[in-house]
Amino acid sequence: MGFAPGNLVTARGREWVVLPDSTDDFLVLRPLGGLEDDVAGVLVSEGVTPAAFPAPSPDDLGDHFSAKLLTDALRIGFRSTAGPFRCLASIAVEPRAYQLVPLMMALRQDVVRLLIADDVGIGKTIEAGLVAAELLAVGEARGLSVLCSPALAEQWQAELRGKFGLEAELVLPSTVRRLERGRIGSESIFERYPITVVSTDFIKSARRRHEFLRTCPDLVIVDEVHTCVAAAGQAGSGRTQRFELMQALAADPQRHLVLASATPHSGNDDAFRNLLGLLDPALATVNLDDRRGRELLARHFVQRRRGDIRRYLDEDTPFPKDRLTKEVPYTLSPEYRALFEKVLDYARETIRTDDGDLAKRVNWWSALALLRALASSPRAAAQTLRTRAASAAADSPDEADAIGRATVLDQSDDEAIEAADTTPGAAPDSNSASSTTRRLRGFLSEAAKLEGKPDRKVAALTTQVKALLADGCDPIVFCRFIDTAEYVAEQLDRALGRNVSVRAVTGALPPAERVARIDELTASEGRHVLVATDCLSEGVNLQESFQAVLHYDLAWNPTRHEQREGRVDRFGQRADQVRALTLYGRDNQIDGIVLEVLLRKHEQIRKATGVSVPVPDNNGAVVEALMEGLLLRGVDAEQLTLDLGVQDKRDALYDDWMSTAEREKRAQTKYAQHAIKPEDVAAEVAAARTALGTRAQVRTCVQHSLHALQSTVVARDNGLSATLAGLPLGLRDALPPDRNDPLLFAYDLPLRRGDAVLNRTDASVEAIAGYVIESALDATMDSADRPARRCAVIRTDSVPTRTTLLVSRYRFHLELPSRSGARQLIAEDVATLAFEGSPTQARWLAPDDAQALLSAVPSGNVPGPQAQQFMSRALDGIDSLMPHLSEHGAALAKGLLNAHRRVRQASSEIVRGLKVTAEPGADILGVFVFVPPARESAK
Repeated sequence: MGFAPGNLVTARGREWVVLPDSTDDFLVLRPLGGLEDDVAGVLVSEGVTPAAFPAPSPDDLGDHFSAKLLTDALRIGFRSTAGPFRCLASIAVEPRAYQLVPLMMALRQDVVRLLIADDVGIGKTIEAGLVAAELLAVGEARGLSVLCSPALAEQWQAELRGKFGLEAELVLPSTVRRLERGRIGSESIFERYPITVVSTDFIKSARRRHEFLRTCPDLVIVDEVHTCVAAAGQAGSGRTQRFELMQALAADPQRHLVLASATPHSGNDDAFRNLLGLLDPALATVNLDDRRGRELLARHFVQRRRGDIRRYLDEDTPFPKDRLTKEVPYTLSPEYRALFEKVLDYARETIRTDDGDLAKRVNWWSALALLRALASSPRAAAQTLRTRAASAAADSPDEADAIGRATVLDQSDDEAIEAADTTPGAAPDSNSASSTTRRLRGFLSEAAKLEGKPDRKVAALTTQVKALLADGCDPIVFCRFIDTAEYVAEQLDRALGRNVSVRAVTGALPPAERVARIDELTASEGRHVLVATDCLSEGVNLQESFQAVLHYDLAWNPTRHEQREGRVDRFGQRADQVRALTLYGRDNQIDGIVLEVLLRKHEQIRKATGVSVPVPDNNGAVVEALMEGLLLRGVDAEQLTLDLGVQDKRDALYDDWMSTAEREKRAQTKYAQHAIKPEDVAAEVAAARTALGTRAQVRTCVQHSLHALQSTVVARDNGLSATLAGLPLGLRDALPPDRNDPLLFAYDLPLRRGDAVLNRTDASVEAIAGYVIESALDATMDSADRPARRCAVIRTDSVPTRTTLLVSRYRFHLELPSRSGARQLIAEDVATLAFEGSPTQARWLAPDDAQALLSAVPSGNVPGPQAQQFMSRALDGIDSLMPHLSEHGAALAKGLLNAHRRVRQASSEIVRGLKVTAEPGADILGVFVFVPPARESAK
């Protein structure tokens, strides 16, 4: 006989549920009460037979906790729930209420075009992942590609696997040959591997781009999308190629496109409009000051700051309360100052040569590279003196300027950020005069002698790091150059002693090795210090193990400082305060210019407007003008305020900068997310959590289960602490191998390594819920190892007459239309129904009254023989209850249909084709009889 999806069958000695991908000959099965990881394929010829769910045995009685434990464990354990979202039960993350807003916006579009522009650290990765997981679950998308920086590819892969159960292949220069060998015939990588994480810079080239566009999945997420748009005439071939790729992706009207950026408006209105045009061509030109224009934008654009969501729908999101900032000055040692003056004199001489425009520009950038490296560290200076200037290969002054800016200034938007930490070269062309070569060799020799004690900068750093460690802070020290980071790590390792672990992570390491080195560092005992270049300044989550950032080298772009500090100042940081220290040279001229003109001004504008915006594009011209004053006229930052030409450029920059900040401040109100109302979100959050299990139910299930299994459970301020040593072996084996013992079940994120959190998606909570269900269904287990049973008789003051509570499981068939055809899914829900009297003359209670029985308090014992008699009567009459159970199942199916229509209300095609039907009958998992005190028990 054939088996339909949702049917119960017996195979291999256990009961299973038939899943939709089954055929007449081959069944895809999930064990009853099992998880998606337990799904198996079974041939019908193996002896598959229909199964009826067995009723509980009146001899297998539990206590008053059993009903609630079993109900809660079922909700927590379901992986295909009856809520309005298909993906939430099967993912390993419990989204916060505000993170559902982008998902609700996406589901109201036939083709998803969404820009998620939430603040740094709010959770754009989770929000984009939720959209992707839902589209894949319902069949609206058949594949997924995430475009991101290669430095973030490993992290995206881990997030997709760990939080959403999506196995993605990395498409990078280092992996592409292996992936190509795995292809069959003429198929492309993207046809062979439906889920990929792709380096944007790798795929943007003409040769790779055409293959990608031809076989690209129908769902694309673009991370840090602001680096992929350009305005007319904007320099940077890399940016232009990325923008061309974005335009081609957006040109397909059927492609879902989810864009993410914390800085969508970088001060250039044309670039911002081009970005919006990827969502809807009309947004490139529509009047956003007009109500209709803003309404169009609101369908596609969501942007929240921390203040918007710190408390949202009565749910608090724990961000760090304060960011304590501090500037730490140091002065050069006499030896260092002497070398700095010699190099400064040399730089001034070289840029005044009459060797032609090209030579002047090469010398200009070589001088800036050498001065910046010398301000960074003796080792960076030495490497710069050994390396030929990149601009020396230029054929024209314009080309020399382009190369120089890319290697000296912090213009990270145009090229991959991890390529920017290489120490620049400053050595002259090989045809240079031998006297110049001898002079530079002398500088090189002197620089090498400055490592260690003559370097007061590293001494000042050591003092600050020791103070942070003493205060309980593990810091990240950010350096500009690879050579500086390695040098600083060596110096700190010597100075801090054996109880502090120090590691350096730079762009010289491939992304996978960077992650491995950080994991090694944070797993070590004692305090730890991470020394890094800006290869870790963007997109990398370091808040779980570090609480402070120390800027060893000033970035020549204030946004870079924000990015660095955002690695620790984000959701998931356990410390109430994070620290940000900026080290600067009081007397090295270079730092004075950057600190005064750029960094402090950036902070002033942020405090004045309440928003942080990137420095406008003309900051390079201002920095060059300031450096020109230093090199050509020998004046420092303070004296330059008297220079009218430089002052005019600086003031123009400040006016532009402030104007951009004011526009951004107004835009946060004007373009605030209005498409989804808070009351709409509240309704769906309530529906989802009712289906999935509330946090209170999770806490009760964990606490009572562990207590019943003889664990010592202690309430703490931040959660529940439970010992594990005495738990049954089957449960201990199911818990994560790296858990702590005692194990803390925290009330909320963030967590320490090895702890658990009281939500249904936590691996330890999932293991406990699964064990409760499996042990309740297996009457052959030792009674001491079974925290819940399928039936019980409870004497209580909560009922006036004998009342029976049924814990029933319903299965539903969902038919969701999608671009790949109708998608057949199965959903499950647990229902508690209660009636007074006998089964044949049942008087059904209201749903709230039935639910209240789960919290009934016992008032006395029921003798064993009498309890079995009560239970036998209830079980003998179950067949007469089935018509009512079927009616209730039909009502649940109607409610599930309405929930799906509600969240997809604007997507008319999907709403019209939705179908939800209940599997006939219901599984009676538990029967619990409540009887009044003895004097009334005869009623």
